[in-house]
Amino acid sequence: MSDTKFSRRNALMLTGAALFTPAILRAEDIPMPVDEAFPAQEPVIRDQVPVRRNQSSFVQQDWRDHFDSLGKGAILCDTTSRAVHYWGADDTTYRLFPSSVPMSEEMTKRGYTEIVRKKVGPSWTPTANMRERDPSLPKFMPPGPGNPLGTHAMYFTWPAYLIHGTHDTRKIGRQSSSGCIGLYNPHIKQLFELTAVGTQVRVI
Repeated sequence: MSDTKFSRRNALMLTGAALFTPAILRAEDIPMPVDEAFPAQEPVIRDQVPVRRNQSSFVQQDWRDHFDSLGKGAILCDTTSRAVHYWGADDTTYRLFPSSVPMSEEMTKRGYTEIVRKKVGPSWTPTANMRERDPSLPKFMPPGPGNPLGTHAMYFTWPAYLIHGTHDTRKIGRQSSSGCIGLYNPHIKQLFELTAVGTQVRVI
């Protein structure tokens, strides 16, 4: 009798294992989704050091720590935590976006400015200093997939400084710009629609 029970138990276990094994194999064969914004391996961007993932960039800030009033709205570009904060004039709307920042300290301009112009589908004219550093740059680039300003751009009172999108998602979260603040294209579109000309900006 014990031999019969043992045989039946073994048969049930083997049958269950046989039914379960293909499910495991099928699960292993399904490729895991990869976040294109943060690929496991990516080419080196110029000579920059590896990016440090900084969770502090996603800590909400208070506009009162940076501005006397909201006015038409306020934007804080934090080059240390590599984030852009936006507060709407209604004192209710708040957005936080990861950003790229200038490649070096000498390319970083800090202080107060404001948005003086907005452009969908911006063209790009590299500055003389940019072309001196990289003679391969074109004198002018029209809007399109290869344009480093992405899909939208918002210009500061400071010449050649702006917040813009990028088609190269590897740059976000990195020291990768020649002075500008870069956002993912979907994020710059959101910020562009929220931001009015005259919005105050602080870069720290």
